[in-house]
Amino acid sequence: MGGPSLKLSNTVLQLKITLLDVDPPIWRRILVPASFALPRLHRVLQEVMGWQDSHLHAFDIKDKRYVMSGIDDWGDFPDDIIEDGIKIANLLDVGDTFLYRYDYGDGWEHLVVLEDISSVDSALLHAVCLGGERACPPEDVGGTPGYKYFLEAIGDVSHEEHEDYLVWAGGSFDPEAFNLALTNVGLQRIR
Repeated sequence: MGGPSLKLSNTVLQLKITLLDVDPPIWRRILVPASFALPRLHRVLQEVMGWQDSHLHAFDIKDKRYVMSGIDDWGDFPDDIIEDGIKIANLLDVGDTFLYRYDYGDGWEHLVVLEDISSVDSALLHAVCLGGERACPPEDVGGTPGYKYFLEAIGDVSHEEHEDYLVWAGGSFDPEAFNLALTNVGLQRIR
């Protein structure tokens, strides 16, 4: 892909997103307008995965790191590229993968695969979720080890932290839940 001749307005990308190091897998499959730049793709990924956008993020694509603007100090990474204006369609070909990193404290990594590129008769104005499985871990749960412990605690009424974790999670948490219709309602707001 990656050429200026690509008509982005009538092109959609099919992406599969899988949260790494979690078993059973938590994944989503989406269609995204090829015209979306990385900041908008970030918002789409937040919505489809169920994150709350309360932490830093970055995209690692083909040996380059694309980071959010407005952060004064990204540390010792002078080669980082500000993500603003960078269109994902100009970076990838079908079959390519990249990492979407979210919440450096918890260390969540998502493997994103560009499964397909297709043309549509009329422009797709927002992303669409085609499917997925399982709920996203709660924010600030402590990464993969914290999420495993959280699931153990809420799944065992005799666990000493069972009640505390349920209260912390808002009263309930179903790790198998994924609401496709509600996800698509949220995606309609991201244009």
